[in-house]
Amino acid sequence: MALERTLSIIKPDATKRNLTGKIVAKFEDAGLRVVASKRIKMTRAQAEGFYAVHKDRPFYGELVEQMLAGPVVVQVLEGENAILKNREIMGATNPANAAPGTIRKEFALSVGENSVHGSDAPETAAEEIKFFFTADEIVG
Repeated sequence: MALERTLSIIKPDATKRNLTGKIVAKFEDAGLRVVASKRIKMTRAQAEGFYAVHKDRPFYGELVEQMLAGPVVVQVLEGENAILKNREIMGATNPANAAPGTIRKEFALSVGENSVHGSDAPETAAEEIKFFFTADEIVG
C-alpha cells in the first residue's frame, strides 16, 4: 500500500451546521491523519480558480456560489491509499446513491450541497494541496 496525501474540503453547507468535528472524526476513525488544516472564507477568485476545470459545465456557477456561501475547512489528509479511502468515506456525490455510514449519506443536503470535496487522483491531489497550502504548513 502507498502512503498518500489528499485534499479534503468541508463545504459551507456542513460548516454552517457545525459538522466539522463529526466529519473529521470519520476520516480519523478510518485511519487518515489530518496533517494540515485551516478554516477559510474563499474569495471568488479562489473558488473560480479551484473549480476552473468545471468552467464549461452547467453547474459551475452554482458550485462557485455554494463555495462562497460561508467558511470552508481545507485540510490535507494522509494515510495508506488516502485518495481512495477519502472518496469511500465521502460517498457518492448524490447522497441518495451514497452508501450508509458515508459523509454524504449522513450529512449532505443535496447533490450540490454535498458537504465535502475530495481529490480524485494523485495528480489532482498534488495540485489541489498546493492551491491551499505551502509545504511548511503540512506538518504530519
